[in-house]
Amino acid sequence: NPMRDGAVLPILHLNGYKISGPTLLARMDPNELAILFRGYGWAPYFVEGSEPASMHEAMAATLDHCVKEIGDIRERARTTGAVPTQPRWPMIILRTPKGWTGPATVDGHRGEGSWRAHQVPIADMANPTHLAQLESWLHSYRPEQLFKTSGELHDRFRRFVPPSRMQMSTSKHANGGLLRVPLDLPSVLDFETPVDRPGRTDIENTVPMARYLAEVIRRNQNNFRVFCPDETTSNRLQALFDSTDRQWSGVRLPEDDDGGHLSPDGRVMEMLSEHTLEGWLEGYLLSGRHGLLATYEAFAHVIDSMVNQHCKWLETANKILWRRPVSSLNLLITSTVWRQDHNGFTHQDPGFIDVVVNKSPSVTRIFLPPDANTLLVTTNACLQTTDLVNVIVADKQRHLQFLSMEHAIDHCQKGLGVWTWASTDDGVEPDVVLACAGDVATMETLAASELLRREFPDIAIRFVNVVDLFALANEGEHPNSIADADFESLFTADRPIVFNFHGYPWLIHRLAYRRPNHVNLHVRGYKEQGSINTPMQLAIENDVDRYSLAIDTIDRVPRLARIGAHAKNRFIEAQQHVVRHAMEFGIDPPELTAWTWPAELSNPLVTSFSAGG
Repeated sequence: NPMRDGAVLPILHLNGYKISGPTLLARMDPNELAILFRGYGWAPYFVEGSEPASMHEAMAATLDHCVKEIGDIRERARTTGAVPTQPRWPMIILRTPKGWTGPATVDGHRGEGSWRAHQVPIADMANPTHLAQLESWLHSYRPEQLFKTSGELHDRFRRFVPPSRMQMSTSKHANGGLLRVPLDLPSVLDFETPVDRPGRTDIENTVPMARYLAEVIRRNQNNFRVFCPDETTSNRLQALFDSTDRQWSGVRLPEDDDGGHLSPDGRVMEMLSEHTLEGWLEGYLLSGRHGLLATYEAFAHVIDSMVNQHCKWLETANKILWRRPVSSLNLLITSTVWRQDHNGFTHQDPGFIDVVVNKSPSVTRIFLPPDANTLLVTTNACLQTTDLVNVIVADKQRHLQFLSMEHAIDHCQKGLGVWTWASTDDGVEPDVVLACAGDVATMETLAASELLRREFPDIAIRFVNVVDLFALANEGEHPNSIADADFESLFTADRPIVFNFHGYPWLIHRLAYRRPNHVNLHVRGYKEQGSINTPMQLAIENDVDRYSLAIDTIDRVPRLARIGAHAKNRFIEAQQHVVRHAMEFGIDPPELTAWTWPAELSNPLVTSFSAGG
């Protein structure tokens, strides 16, 4: 929006070749190239040639013209108050020879102006001819006119060195942390989902988050944006449009006004191109602002390499003293693997978090909030951080609610803990630890706990939920990892642990392989099994359903293994019933879709609802 935003002057440098062959755009006819970029909405200006002096003059003149043109567009918009429908911003197409001013030929092969100039135009300095050619080439830059014999720059050229306030390291435009102002954030208490009893009601977890983000936008009109690849409404974030619109300065049609939420001042950036959005967000953060990108879980892989590079940049930038902190790259990974009823196998891939785990622990965080209140607490915390990549995995569909806001805050601060209301081991050693991370994983583990308690009333279960994935990491390997003593206190020294995980199961083993009692850690998760299944059918195929978890527990607790044959048989028959029902009716049995946590199973020793560990 030229009335309020900055501008970018792109320079497309075409020198003809990549490492070993020509480039597409460089071989296009100039008229065709101009038409292409005019079609993209730019006003292209060409600077072409190989004679240095005339090229410098042409480039300087073109830059001056383009900067003036940018200023004129902005001035017209700000003077008239009317935003042009589609301002045609200038751009420069610069054509120079590959290896410009390098050796014309080397060993009889063309150098300047060919692909051979890409990397090392002259190699093998043991060759006297090559060494002489290199010396001649370097002398062509007339170093004796630029430098004193001591190696210092001649005084007459010092005026070209910019003053410190204009140098990159001190420029607010290249060191955006100098401009960063913390967000004015609302209280999460104002957006709480009431939870009188755990696991009794369900809502779409991202809906309260959207209301929270809408208020963040109201309070921060000039430095916060939400980025989403055409999925804002799909991801149940439509409450954002109560306070803003989709940014749009293109052609408008009458039907767009019927709920289209389009405006040149919109704070929601939508384009069906994940890598473009991620690039926008990075630029927004690096220039001192704040933002969040929401995308489908399976297609977060489109930005794998971009997030990788941003992590590497953050790790390096954090070691440079003059660089000021920038807002964290916040990613909401939603529309997750376990609720792809109509999309199927193509939309089932929880592996983005595996990619993030590869990066430095100093700059990465991964959270799996199990319900709406923990999602709000996590989001609020992430928006306050700097110099991190925060990944929040939270599905958009309806899910049971477990924690009040008070207990959600407590649980998120710890990162993981015992849910005492779902446990039966208070004061005794547990027979088994049932652990989980992720919304669907949490519900199925709770349901497995109910099945076991109905069959074996005297079973001692410790129920552990993990919201901060890196809390599990081996002690000392991540800033958020808990101490081994605390890990053993939660997961015991020798009892079986049945861990139900949102993603690929081996990630948990990878994080915790040196932890106490790892030998008894048995993880269930996504195993690349699935199609257009019902939720429970998909869970059964990947062994993360309540029946598989209950059977697994029976097999791993020696006392239950001796007496649990009939219970296992009932669980297997229940699975078969679910699959038959799904194949016949296309939905899960109503007794499963309507399942809630039975109030009578909440630990009677707990006088108040607690998530404490």
